Amino acid sequence: MKSRGNRILLLHPGEMGQAIGRALTAAGQTVTWVGAGRSAATRRRAESSGFEAIDDLTDALTGADLVMSVCPPDAAEAQASTVAEAGYTGPYVDCNAVAPETVRRIDDILSHSGATLTDAGIVGPPPEKEGTTRFYVSGPDADGVAALFAGSVVETIPVGGAVGAASAVKMAYAAWTKGTSALLIAVRALARSEGVEDNLLGEWARSQPALLKRDPSGSIAKAWRFTGEMHEVLRTFADNHLPPGFHAAAPDLYESLGPFKDKWDVTLEEALKLLARRTD
Repeated sequence: MKSRGNRILLLHPGEMGQAIGRALTAAGQTVTWVGAGRSAATRRRAESSGFEAIDDLTDALTGADLVMSVCPPDAAEAQASTVAEAGYTGPYVDCNAVAPETVRRIDDILSHSGATLTDAGIVGPPPEKEGTTRFYVSGPDADGVAALFAGSVVETIPVGGAVGAASAVKMAYAAWTKGTSALLIAVRALARSEGVEDNLLGEWARSQPALLKRDPSGSIAKAWRFTGEMHEVLRTFADNHLPPGFHAAAPDLYESLGPFKDKWDVTLEEALKLLARRTD
């Protein structure tokens, strides 16, 4: 695999995938995608980013030097199966927020077709500027995949270890960031439902001032995306014989915020009103 000039098939350019694809094109790669069956929003994102559309998956795979998967975590295994069933034998990068054991199953799926997997975990928002987004990679070709982003806004960090190590970084990170955001929203909703929210906030001002500065509203519009990710986090705890209950409630909390999907101006106040009603 060359450091520049590769044809990379991106499956599929959602918000994060689009930004990752733009970083790749900035680094001198050609990004392709399969338009058949995708939404109008996905098509607009891909076209606005200059990605090359190919209608047929088999044709796209035949011409690809590498396949990169950026999709919801609950679709990651099925997507890998589709690629394997099409007979793809090249390098494949799974960039999804999945448990280490999930990505190992994906590795097994792909190995049956002869494809080779690199595990990747993305930490941070869709990359638009330097210093915001890290791309952790592990597995046999981690250094080669990291080199694809040279000169882009994405910082790549090879993780020592086999497939699963990069996903472990992502799961541990998300367990704290998205797990505690869910907990913070739930605690505020509980206090409001019991009529003691002002008292709680007053106590936090005295003893936990950092909590008052933390605004979890950024998670509300994206909550629908986090449900599957939280399921993968709790699986990661269980697979490591650690109590998974810390994150067992997070998927339910995020799912309950579904009415705010992609409403980027939503406030914490609106979310608390919805959740407090649900506890009546």
